[in-house]
Amino acid sequence: MTHQFTINVIGYTWEILGIVWLGGLAFTKRTVRSQPIGQRVFQMVLVLFGFLLLGSKYIRGGWLGRNFIEPTPALETLGLSITIAGCLFAIWARITLGSNWSGRATVKAGHQLIVKGPYAIARHPIYTGMLIGAVGTGLAMAEWRCFLGFALLAMVFAAKMGQEEKLMLQTFPESYPRYRQRVKALIPGVL
Repeated sequence: MTHQFTINVIGYTWEILGIVWLGGLAFTKRTVRSQPIGQRVFQMVLVLFGFLLLGSKYIRGGWLGRNFIEPTPALETLGLSITIAGCLFAIWARITLGSNWSGRATVKAGHQLIVKGPYAIARHPIYTGMLIGAVGTGLAMAEWRCFLGFALLAMVFAAKMGQEEKLMLQTFPESYPRYRQRVKALIPGVL
């Protein structure tokens, strides 16, 4: 497997995730409450920049393009496998969430608390999957820009999780606290 093949498959994997997201927009419920638009725009800009750092060949100048570890075919294969697994997990979570999904912290009309499938493993499995995918991409590329992109995504997702947790506690004051006790936010048994 060549380095270019790995890069291409990683790119296609993230593109498939993006297509699932865009396709799902048509099937979401009407929003009842959401985070302020200014916060959302700021978070979107940071997320887009994080993904650009992970995948753009144009952001490789200077130290950003340097390797933080010596890339090897085994490391590339491992990174590719982790990227695919993470993106598949995020897609599974997105499909499971169905019409309750939104790109911002929201409560939808007739919102349901989803606790099955990947939501029985983590309260925020979309972020879990995307962060796992970012780790895999970072391992395969082994460049500092990927490390920075992962850190940026993790920071934005942590802020969004806080906003989403608050909305879910307000919307489901009895069932969400029990769910929080049972299921960790991102990593089963850890975090």
